[in-house]
Amino acid sequence: MPGFLRRLFAPRWQHPDAKVRSQAIGRLDPARPEQRQALETLCLDTDATVRQAALERIDSPETLLVLLARQPELTEIRRRLVVLLSGQDGGHDLAQRVRIVESLDDRVLLSRLALEGDNQQLRLAAVERLTAEEDLIEQACDNGIAAVRHAAATRVTSEAGLQRLVQQARRDRQVVRHARERLNRLRKDAASLVAAQAQREALLAKLEAHARAPWEPLYAGRFRHLVREWEALDDLPEIEQEHRFQEACLSCRKIISDHEAHEHAIAETDRRREQAAEARESLLEALEESLAGLPRGDRLTGQDIASLRAQKVLLANRWQTLSDLHVTDEALRQRYDTVLRNYDEVLAAWERLESHASDIEQALKEKDIERLQSVIATCNWPDTLPKSPLLVRAQQMLSGREEPEEEALEARLDRFTQDLEQLEQLLDRGAFKGASRLHQSLRHRADTLPAAKLRPYQATLKRLGARLAELRDWRGFVAGPKREQLCQAIELLAEDTTLPDAELDRRHRQLIRDWKGLGDAAASRELSEHFRSASDRIHERLAPWRERQVHERSRNLEARIALCEQLEALLDMPAADADPDALRRIRDQAREEWRRHSPVPREQAQAIGRRFGRIRFALQSLIDQRAKEVADAKRQLIDEAQALIERPLPPDARAARAKSLQQRWRELGRAPRGEEQTLWREFRSACDQIFVLREAQRDDRMQRGRQRLDEMQALIDRLDAWQPTRHADSAVLEQAIDQAAALEPLPSGRRTEGMRRRWSGIVRTRRERLARLAVVEEIQRWEACRSLLDAHLAADAACLEGSACEEVPFDQELDLSTDMRSAHEQRNASRHNPPPPQEVSEQLARLRVHLSLLAMGRVSQHDEPLRLAIQVERLNEGLGRELSRAEEVSIVLRNLLATGPVSPEQWEREVGELDSLLTRLTRLPPP
Repeated sequence: MPGFLRRLFAPRWQHPDAKVRSQAIGRLDPARPEQRQALETLCLDTDATVRQAALERIDSPETLLVLLARQPELTEIRRRLVVLLSGQDGGHDLAQRVRIVESLDDRVLLSRLALEGDNQQLRLAAVERLTAEEDLIEQACDNGIAAVRHAAATRVTSEAGLQRLVQQARRDRQVVRHARERLNRLRKDAASLVAAQAQREALLAKLEAHARAPWEPLYAGRFRHLVREWEALDDLPEIEQEHRFQEACLSCRKIISDHEAHEHAIAETDRRREQAAEARESLLEALEESLAGLPRGDRLTGQDIASLRAQKVLLANRWQTLSDLHVTDEALRQRYDTVLRNYDEVLAAWERLESHASDIEQALKEKDIERLQSVIATCNWPDTLPKSPLLVRAQQMLSGREEPEEEALEARLDRFTQDLEQLEQLLDRGAFKGASRLHQSLRHRADTLPAAKLRPYQATLKRLGARLAELRDWRGFVAGPKREQLCQAIELLAEDTTLPDAELDRRHRQLIRDWKGLGDAAASRELSEHFRSASDRIHERLAPWRERQVHERSRNLEARIALCEQLEALLDMPAADADPDALRRIRDQAREEWRRHSPVPREQAQAIGRRFGRIRFALQSLIDQRAKEVADAKRQLIDEAQALIERPLPPDARAARAKSLQQRWRELGRAPRGEEQTLWREFRSACDQIFVLREAQRDDRMQRGRQRLDEMQALIDRLDAWQPTRHADSAVLEQAIDQAAALEPLPSGRRTEGMRRRWSGIVRTRRERLARLAVVEEIQRWEACRSLLDAHLAADAACLEGSACEEVPFDQELDLSTDMRSAHEQRNASRHNPPPPQEVSEQLARLRVHLSLLAMGRVSQHDEPLRLAIQVERLNEGLGRELSRAEEVSIVLRNLLATGPVSPEQWEREVGELDSLLTRLTRLPPP
């Protein structure tokens, strides 16, 4: 059909002339679908008049939204939507319009609806859909409904947006006030955050410096104090700060543990040194008692000398052993030298006697008096030692007695009587130790005396023995425990290094008074020496303290005099603008320093005290005068602040001047105590009318930290309940590790540390199980190709028996890796050019040892050279990278397939242990 006819018979709404199309719009019925479609087409017409006319016929917002999506640049569609949705036309109910508005995303349309809507609910719905801060600021400033303005202003959160609200929201003071409050809060939060970060950095710097410092007595306490300050901070540290904190804590704990180990080693050395000293002293006392008991005997025999020699050898050997380990005390060294000298004197006298014993016997036999006298004089026997039987016989001959035995018996009885009298005297004095030793000697001599001669003394000896037993009981039940208790107490006091010197001196004096109060009851040399030794150690320890006490009193007096002179110089020429707070600090520090420099010598205490009292009174008068001047200056600041409210100044200028007034207030110091609070309330009331102070604090960091902890706990529980069943499940573990890393940093605390320890243990266990699963899967793939290995073994056996060396064909159904195929080809090639059987046996042994290392971690002693060679191979195979156990198992199995030709005898020797090791490798750890 020609173009003319098409135009002739075409609908009028499709006419080329815009006026015709505009006229045709009035004849279209929107209720009819085909005409409604024509209207929708005309809504997108190129002519604005046509579009406007068509849009006037459309009353469906949904249709207009579809058209707007097709042509977003057409403003007429938006205007028609605003008319319909705002309630100006169309007759749609409010619920439908609100529902449509809640689905809109066009910011221009939403802004118009929020400004022109006929209902508050509709406007609030439009504002709720707005996301751009510029649109929210426009609504907060220009919207005619207060609730809508407040809702829009509440969603403005940036500092720049709040600043614009403060400057532009003139019609609503509440919006301005809330915006100003939130702006101040935001700025203060930012300042607080910066201050908190600065505080955390400063604390971290202190901790790192402490970690680099050497140990000193307060090192552990300062470290705990720094850790408590770190944990007390409210804000959460950054990841880098947390790492630095943990590294510093590790360094500090290492220094503390090293010092504790050093102190423990020193204490152990001291304990061993004390044990060595006690052992030396006990050996010395034994030898001293043996030497002291010699003069109390009747005769000196060879048995006594042999016993003395044995004790001396024991003492010398033990002494030398202990001296090699620990330095000997000087007092013990002197006692040791004295004992050795006494022993040498006794032994020299006995050796002289032994060397002339034959001459004395010969002289006695020949009754040669002159020769006997000469030999005895040569022996030079000490008078302090009892005579030997040979010397007794010689002296009897020299004295010319006819009945030497009876005279000797009488002398022994006389000495026995004298010792009984001495024993009674010792018992009367309460000397238990000497009486006990003498009583033992008397009982021993009573056994060697004739019964008839001893009968008159038996009752006395028995009575004195009963008294000795009674004294022993008394010593054991009354005075003895008390003395032992005092010795233990003074020993503990001497070893206690934690007590202050003053407390140590007080307790020491009390113990000495208690010891003296016991008198001689149950006194023993051992306890006395023990008590005296501990007391001497305490005296030595306190000697520097007593000397320091005297010097300290003198120094305290000098310090108080110097303090008075400094304060007097200050009062003589006080500064005209002296700060009363500084004067108060000087007063308080002077009082504290005065108390610290105490005590002083008693004769100067009153005079210096009166002088300090006069100075304090004068200083307090100066403080009161300056505080009154500060109060007058603060009243002037209050007047200026109140006048500032009335002055017509811009808000910024007024706030800046108020801040300068606050700065001047802080620099002035404090007024008198009764006036300071009153003045401050007045000044603060005036400033509150200029500034809006911070009223609330919003910080959700702690909540986010708790949420991360809960998520981490859920992740730990989920991973703990999960058990991998194949090596491919390692992706699940890596995903969980990535999730845990995304949750970092976690808030510090005991819960976090426990969760991290548990997480590390679970991850380690799952990695180990995945590694074992990889080994199991590798062995399962090996079992799948076992038929190929059997075919190679059969071919090897046939080739070694002299038959034709055939190649084993590759089964295409076997899913083998490239390495296994290469091993298969190598095995076929080895039959054509077979290596020596010894080399094949060594290779099988190497593979068995390698597999044993992987399965059990150890090998037998005869396989140790192979183990070293395998270690080198493992490094070379890994090329500097540590191979996993599954990779090593794969290498061993590949080499096992490639090794050949293998005789049946060789394979029979190795196959049993190889199968056992492979079975061990397939065992999984318990879940």
